[in-house]
Amino acid sequence: MALPRIGLTVGDPSGIGPEICARAANDPRVKEVCIPIMYGPVSEADRIPYGIGMVTAEGGHAAFNAVRSAVEDSLSGRLDAITTAPINKSGLALAGFPWRGHTDLLAHLTGAQAVAMMFYTEKLRVVLASVHIPLSEVPRQLTQKRVEETIRLAHTELPRFGFPLPRLALAGLNPHAGEQGLIGDEEERVLKPAVEASRNFGININGPLPGDTVFVRAVNGEFDAVVACYHDQGLIPVKLLAFRKAVNVTLGLPIVRTSVDHGTAYDIAGKGIADPSSMIQAVLLAARLASAHVSHD
Repeated sequence: MALPRIGLTVGDPSGIGPEICARAANDPRVKEVCIPIMYGPVSEADRIPYGIGMVTAEGGHAAFNAVRSAVEDSLSGRLDAITTAPINKSGLALAGFPWRGHTDLLAHLTGAQAVAMMFYTEKLRVVLASVHIPLSEVPRQLTQKRVEETIRLAHTELPRFGFPLPRLALAGLNPHAGEQGLIGDEEERVLKPAVEASRNFGININGPLPGDTVFVRAVNGEFDAVVACYHDQGLIPVKLLAFRKAVNVTLGLPIVRTSVDHGTAYDIAGKGIADPSSMIQAVLLAARLASAHVSHD
């Protein structure tokens, strides 16, 4: 069987993306399992117009163009998966784009109706019901429909990761999962109905469970994945457990997309010290997910 073709998008050229992409593409573990194909300005000469370690509209345009080209090639079959280096939300905004991250951008480019961000490690998988919004906005945007969609995506997609009958848990939004409405009503009003509706569809899910213990239970093997209500609730345990080893995966896309678990790191860009570990892990996971579908010569 031919090796899968993985598109590596360099992200914001002013950050560490080009460096970690180049190092990942040349890593023996990566070369053994896939054919890496670069998208965006990689060489030092190509990066000169964008500067190093700064947010610019030009960098936002370059990041967008690389992702768009890789998505087009994935949809057409010229790529089997894509792995993205970090972009900068402010750079996208300066360039005039409405998207605030890869997840929204990829949903737009592929026409996906429902997507979710999952962070994958060997010991813990976390799916986010909300992503890049202010904490004050979470209760308003955490609707029963949104929670149910996230649960269904986790249930549908996890078999690809080796969990044929996923055991899911939903983290509560409030301390102690609301204490039956004594500490906030979102659990009773939104989360419990979403869990009940999901169970009626045959999904194995428990919750809402207290956020301060549910991740420990998952790491200990009780659950295959946790659905978190907001960004930091899910990302803090992942990064504490496996920073630079976790992989960001977009669920619900018609293509395979993985990414790193960190940002553009402008402060160390261009110094040759950026750690490519997360990028390497992201490419390896993309190759694993794509390899089952590779059938070209």
